[in-house]
Amino acid sequence: MTQSLATFLSLSIDGVAYGMLLFLISVGLTVTLGVMRVVNLAHSAFAMIGGYFTLWAMQRAGLDFFVALLVGVLGTMVLGAVLERTLYRWVYTANGLGQLLMTIGLAFIICAIAKHLAGTELQTIPVPQGLRGTWDFGAFSVSVYRIFALVCSAVVAFGIWLGLERTSFGAKLRAAVDNPRMARCVGIDVPLVFSITFAIGCGLSGLGGALSSQILPLEPYYGLKYLVLVLIVVAAGGLGSLRGSLYAGLLLGLIDTLGRYYVPALGAFMIYLAVLAILLIRPQGLVGRA
Repeated sequence: MTQSLATFLSLSIDGVAYGMLLFLISVGLTVTLGVMRVVNLAHSAFAMIGGYFTLWAMQRAGLDFFVALLVGVLGTMVLGAVLERTLYRWVYTANGLGQLLMTIGLAFIICAIAKHLAGTELQTIPVPQGLRGTWDFGAFSVSVYRIFALVCSAVVAFGIWLGLERTSFGAKLRAAVDNPRMARCVGIDVPLVFSITFAIGCGLSGLGGALSSQILPLEPYYGLKYLVLVLIVVAAGGLGSLRGSLYAGLLLGLIDTLGRYYVPALGAFMIYLAVLAILLIRPQGLVGRA
């Protein structure tokens, strides 16, 4: 195997892992925006919250990485459920512009609180010894942690699809969104379904924020800095399409990783060119419907 081919394979694996993490961070917004019809621009802030919860659980409580990861996800879900029961009840009844203004305002507030509590320095979550280093396959090598993150994201993606398409809860959610009045008539607790869905979306975002801290470090302005990445994954994939968000995350992760290496003059701009091309060809997204 030539060195150039080995480099390409290594970069491709890194790109796929990065794309899966983008999907994991974005999938909660895919659910809330595409399924629940809620414009939640504070979504990336929940990824930051999950990352900080995980980091603090390791630093201050001395918990193991995997236990701290679970604490971070559950903590983000609880906070999301509380905010859904209070603030987001107002958001549901607002129009699109109202939802946008209220949630971006919430993102600014969360970022300000994070700056006060965590400071301004960049932070990453330390990973256990078993997830460090690389696996060597002849002429090329891959990061053990990237493989771990890729597998976790793939398992979550399958679990979400299974939950929405093959369970009674998924059927109740679709019914509650399509016709909430009729759903109430057949005994579905629509507010409870929305609360659970929103909390799960926040938890998934928190998981993505914690797992991706090696690539996207934690910082107080995380919720605003990476909001664009989340939005372009959802838009390029197609609103409400889990499959589309998966495809978009993988494609954009590959383009960004390979572009930074092979076309360094353009750098991070490659991902925006790719999104522009996708939306020009398919304005509804990769899998979205017109």
